[in-house]
Amino acid sequence: MGRAHEVRAASMAKTAARKSKLYSIYAKEIYQAAKSNPDPVSNDILRRVIEKAKREQVPADVINRNIDKAKKGGAGEDYVTVEYEAYGPAGSSLIIKCLTDNTNRSIAEVKTVFNKCGAKMASQGAVSYMYEHLGMVGIKNHNEEEIMEALINADVDANDIEVEEDMVIVYTEVQDLNNAKKALETAFENITFELDEISYFAKDTITIDNEEEKQKFERLINMLEDVDDVSNVYHNVNL
Repeated sequence: MGRAHEVRAASMAKTAARKSKLYSIYAKEIYQAAKSNPDPVSNDILRRVIEKAKREQVPADVINRNIDKAKKGGAGEDYVTVEYEAYGPAGSSLIIKCLTDNTNRSIAEVKTVFNKCGAKMASQGAVSYMYEHLGMVGIKNHNEEEIMEALINADVDANDIEVEEDMVIVYTEVQDLNNAKKALETAFENITFELDEISYFAKDTITIDNEEEKQKFERLINMLEDVDDVSNVYHNVNL
């Protein structure tokens, strides 16, 4: 299975098990994106977040309420994205992404989880160099040749293209993701993006065979995802 499978699996698990947490994350992302420009037609970042929220079945009320809050100034609320790198059990590595209005709170809560689960904070860059940071979109009802031709005609470079079952997945550098989407939207009327992500992908993955170590790792992931400020956890373990 390709890299896209891991993103879909993580997304589905989070939607099923932690809906209220999911809605909270999207509320913050939508509000923050809308602060600079609340019009999704001219704000690519906001449009992308809204489209992703809809795919995750986030209620329209959550989306509209946070756009309206941004229009009104949001009572001084401001969120920043911070990322922490870590070493976990059995040679695992992690990148933890937080969206927070209090970085001191975020790092304290993440470190508390590390202390309980035997993980260790790593210095910036110590883990991330082992990952690819890429944008990706997934499209159905079009073949690889059609997709590649549309990108070439628009002078958009793809980092990689792979096919998973009935879906073509295009990987790009992060800064090229919007250009790739616009090229495909221009080439194919009413195109639907089944996947639209910016994610970290481990260059090499590991399998934890020891059951005790595997349980430690799963407990670490579950506790991190329960932290309110944590929006994504990326790792190198095959689960």
